[in-house]
Amino acid sequence: MRRATGMQRWAVLGAGALGLTVALRLAERGDEVIIYERESEPGGLAAGFPLGAAHLEKFYHHLFRTDHSAVGLIDELGLGDRLEWHRPVTAVFREGRAWPMDSARSVLQFGPLSPLERARLSAGLAYLKLSPSSPDNAETASEWIRRWMGNEAYRTLWEPLLRSKFGEHHDSIAMPWFWARVHLRTSRLGYLRGGFQQLYDSLAHRIAGLGSTVMLDTTVEEVRPEAGKLQVRTNRGNDRFDAVVSTLPGPLTLRLVPSLPEVYKERYATVDGLAAMCLVLALDRRLTDIYWLNLNDDGFPFQPLVEHTNLVGTGDYDGRHIVYLGNYLPVASELLRASPAQLLAAFEPHLKRINPSFRTSWVMETWLFRAPFAQPIVTPGYGRRRAPHLTPVTGLYVANMFQIFPQDRGQNYSIRLADHLVQSVL
Repeated sequence: MRRATGMQRWAVLGAGALGLTVALRLAERGDEVIIYERESEPGGLAAGFPLGAAHLEKFYHHLFRTDHSAVGLIDELGLGDRLEWHRPVTAVFREGRAWPMDSARSVLQFGPLSPLERARLSAGLAYLKLSPSSPDNAETASEWIRRWMGNEAYRTLWEPLLRSKFGEHHDSIAMPWFWARVHLRTSRLGYLRGGFQQLYDSLAHRIAGLGSTVMLDTTVEEVRPEAGKLQVRTNRGNDRFDAVVSTLPGPLTLRLVPSLPEVYKERYATVDGLAAMCLVLALDRRLTDIYWLNLNDDGFPFQPLVEHTNLVGTGDYDGRHIVYLGNYLPVASELLRASPAQLLAAFEPHLKRINPSFRTSWVMETWLFRAPFAQPIVTPGYGRRRAPHLTPVTGLYVANMFQIFPQDRGQNYSIRLADHLVQSVL
């Protein structure tokens, strides 16, 4: 296509939801964009792999009714007829059994708490659902929960969940993050029938149709200013651009751009994150009748257990029952170096705690996926520690999951951030 005078040439680093949406919006206005992605498929943390008649995500994913940016993009790309909404069972495993926790009524029937404690819990949840903003931005979630929902609700319900997600930082997570988790979640969950990989493949196809390029299996090695441009060096050669948007995790961007001032690197290298690990099992039968099970009893080496086919059924996976066993871990954790067989052996006794009939002979296939930068640690003041989109290097912009706050990282908020970046910043 012929490009108008004054249009720019862009590099976008990373072909996840954020990078692809940025590239689409830039290409739509007539700019030329090249996206660099080291993996073999677009999609980032939401990418999938072929299984049966569909793609299965490497890490569990769904949408909420409040995820308007993601739903809008799905409709824009002509995939709206494949977006299905379900109301699966979500529950908490406590005192050796699963307690449904997906409605106001089920909260009031949560047996591990007394009737008075359940009432306080229910009132606190209702307040957060209705409140348009976090009740106290300077407070930690643990402080707020203890004061308004009670110490027992914190110990029984919330502390195990915060600990499983944030480890040693569990007691110092910012209240705005917790408010957003409660406020924006819905009991009806959406899934793109056939896998979210369709969304990212469609984005890549649309971008190519606008005259831009998605380069897969391409590792960016350095970004350096040169003669008024930015040179991007990769394992497949060098190219020069008017501007670069890095959607890579902050620590990786800092390493790739040596010309960033030291004071900038020191300031924004302090935003910490955890790695994610998912052991995915294909079983020959159902493990539970629950989609999402938070494991609040002591000793579980994984959290949560997500039985994906209790959301969408087994038809697209040739009858396989799909179970995700998730974990957030420090990047130095030894568990990240374990093999699928080692993890399954370690997890087996705990799967039997959930279903005493479970046997490893039920397991047809296993897959193991890891991501080193998957969960920002959102302690008080986190909002002030995020890097701005504009960097000291002329023409270099950053936009990544570490800039999504108070909402948690995810497809919807990556897409929303991309639209904001192009419309308001670029």
